[in-house]
Amino acid sequence: MAARARIAITLGDPRGIGPEVVRKALTDPRVQAVVEPTVVGPDGTEIAADIVVGSWGHGGSAADAGRLAGLAIERAVRLARSGAVGGIVTAPIDKHALAAGGYDFPGHTEMLAALTGSSTVMMLASERLRVVLATTHLALRDVPQAVTPEAIASAAAITARGLTEWFGIESPRIALCALNPHAGDGGRFGDEDDTVLAPAARAAGLAGPFSADTVFVRAMAGEFDAVIAPYHDVGMTAIKVASFGHAVNVTLGLSFPRTSPDHGTALDIAGQGVAKPESMIEAILQCARIVGRMTAARAQ
Repeated sequence: MAARARIAITLGDPRGIGPEVVRKALTDPRVQAVVEPTVVGPDGTEIAADIVVGSWGHGGSAADAGRLAGLAIERAVRLARSGAVGGIVTAPIDKHALAAGGYDFPGHTEMLAALTGSSTVMMLASERLRVVLATTHLALRDVPQAVTPEAIASAAAITARGLTEWFGIESPRIALCALNPHAGDGGRFGDEDDTVLAPAARAAGLAGPFSADTVFVRAMAGEFDAVIAPYHDVGMTAIKVASFGHAVNVTLGLSFPRTSPDHGTALDIAGQGVAKPESMIEAILQCARIVGRMTAARAQ
């Protein structure tokens, strides 16, 4: 029987549903069979942390919650970089609280990149679809300037390596989603797809760019292993419509796997006992699979 994967699991924002979905996920027999967890977070939540980063009281502020969430991420990263765990799974954080707590990052992906000195990309993955973002948390007006040949080339290289090393796909087929409607329609709706995206796709070995209203359907039909989306909402909308509750956020480009559920803190239902753990379960199982694949590769 294969050894269980050692994984650090952060509790996220203690005001949200993170502690609840972690607690529920760790009782799932599938998780118990493959994972040796180390829970990292504050005490005072509904699940005891194996590594305590501070105390949480229900009268705490958003800044307190953000600080504790940030401390847990830092500790989990140290565990992974030291080899104490093979990967990390992160429960949802609140970006405003994180900033108020002293961590000026738009989200986990950017924070992990800074903590590790890595070039990373965000992937949302499910059995039906994999979507990678060339740009992440930006105002829509800033996207055209950010979708550069360099950004596309970096996303393509990191995605190809991740699909090969972490997902076991030897020759990944990756498509590029267009920026403009109908890929610009020959320049009628913008020329970025012809002048920027198409040359970048050819240079990086990507298919496309293809119109957003068809490329994700083609990927779900099996034509592509992943789609690189030029901006956040076009990619996130596709994957969440296709697989909400069962998709997993995977940070590609790190030396260790990091996954998380595909939902947020859900502050409105926290403490009611109704949060569904399916995406957290999938995140833990996906992390365990990647850790297992990496361990097997090192043993060869």
